[in-house]
Amino acid sequence: MKIAVIGAGIIGVSIAAEAAARGADVTLIDKDSPGSGTSSTSYAWVNSNGKEPVGYHELNRAGLEAHHRLAGTGADWFRPTGHIELAATAGHANELHRRLERLGHLGYEATSISSSTASELIPDLIVPEDCTAVAHFPNEAHCYPALYIRHQLQRAKDLGVRLRVGAAVETFEEIAEGVNVILRDGTSVLVDHVISAVGRWTNDITAAAGLGPVVTEYHEPGDVTVGYLAVTNPLPVAIDRILTSPKLNIRPAGGGRLLLQALDLDATATADTVPAIDSDLAREFICRLQEILENTGNAHLTELHVGIRAMPTDGRSIIGTVPSRPWLYLVATHSGVTLAPFLGPAVAAEVFSEPEPLFDEFRPIRLLDSYPHQVLAAPRYPGQQ
Repeated sequence: MKIAVIGAGIIGVSIAAEAAARGADVTLIDKDSPGSGTSSTSYAWVNSNGKEPVGYHELNRAGLEAHHRLAGTGADWFRPTGHIELAATAGHANELHRRLERLGHLGYEATSISSSTASELIPDLIVPEDCTAVAHFPNEAHCYPALYIRHQLQRAKDLGVRLRVGAAVETFEEIAEGVNVILRDGTSVLVDHVISAVGRWTNDITAAAGLGPVVTEYHEPGDVTVGYLAVTNPLPVAIDRILTSPKLNIRPAGGGRLLLQALDLDATATADTVPAIDSDLAREFICRLQEILENTGNAHLTELHVGIRAMPTDGRSIIGTVPSRPWLYLVATHSGVTLAPFLGPAVAAEVFSEPEPLFDEFRPIRLLDSYPHQVLAAPRYPGQQ
């Protein structure tokens, strides 16, 4: 079986490696370089925390469990150190308690803890005076996508996967022998199946196949597709896990650096402009950081990015074959980092005619039948991302 996997991000490299492990002849195609797209600007929180409905929770939980299995005890790309969430308003506290109760019924490890216990788990934490509830999610983790991609890419190469970089897909040509993936440079790859894992560029692939759009495009500042990510200089801060707090979300970024996210500040984010690292926005990130963590007096931003999300038009993942194009398999999801190590083997299995029941709620046919012109709400409060 010959397979073209389009997109060498965290999902694409996982699928390519697993398909090759099953004996497929795999070509991995990317218009840029591996990991240079959405995977490079992800908060990379591995979880199934606020995922609804139940089918989406179970899908993300499978991804979280797959990360733990794949990482074992020594993977440098996976940090299963847990997650602490602080609530400082009655509304957030009530939502957090409801979420803990729901997750408990689903068998997902999540507990209410005291602020003193939170300070033991994050020694440099400054607990807000108005903190009304604290939750601990011990099995959640964060991931370094570039290191994960490096691991899977090397595995794919060892299994014989051919990598074509700087190769944008122009169109597809169905012929008797299969389907020609015609690239913009005039070359082509003849395969039996095409698996699209290009995330936010999925509409380019569906258009090349003569189909309509299935992911949301950027329209205006602060919409659901965009959000800021900030990286600090190395700091002597005692924090080894994800922290969700009222005004700032924080996780280690490696080498003493911190990765910062503030959902309310995303209201000004645009897809084509990135504020400077000495801008008012940058200073606001640092001000909030210094209010929540000790030993950050000399903090400053070294990087400020605008991440662009892969968001299906109804907010739910897209996973499956296109019935009118049985050679085309689409994968697009906002939960790419969490799902990657589960999607890899499960998507490869489906292409080899082994259905995955967890994908049944997420088939692309629902979006291809009728394009839903709906406006998805952007995440603005802790826990919504």
